Amino acid sequence: MWYFTWILGLGLAVGFGILNGMWHEFHADDDGETWWE
Repeated sequence: MWYFTWILGLGLAVGFGILNGMWHEFHADDDGETWWE
């Protein structure tokens, strides 16, 4: 059942990416500056 580890790993990676994006949005400066500007 090697595919179960792939599903679990991809799910955790996607979840971590979503949480990281949410953390970045909530901790961004209030003046609207982002890292790409």
